[in-house]
Amino acid sequence: MQGWDLPEAVGTLQRLMEGRMHKHGRREYVQVLRLLETFTVADLQAAVEQAIALGAIGFDAVKHLVLCRVERVPPRLDLDVYPFLPRTTVEKTVARAYLSLLCDRQEAA
Repeated sequence: MQGWDLPEAVGTLQRLMEGRMHKHGRREYVQVLRLLETFTVADLQAAVEQAIALGAIGFDAVKHLVLCRVERVPPRLDLDVYPFLPRTTVEKTVARAYLSLLCDRQEAA
């Protein structure tokens, strides 16, 4: 791999993978590089950039995104298989919450 002229995003992915997954991250990074056996550097770079933007740092995500790019279909990522990614919780909206905002606004007027 020495002397390879890889896009900056691929190096960023390497640092993120190794930082988050340590030894396993190195293995996954090598798997990402092996995608160059099948796909162009431009397609891989676009997939890596998209994965970084989505916060989906992993081989499976990059492979899925590069395949979607080549096949021209929208990606569908299941992030449940990435337990090391930070999780967010979005509560279900309750209409009462909006009504209380309206009541507060009317009282202020």
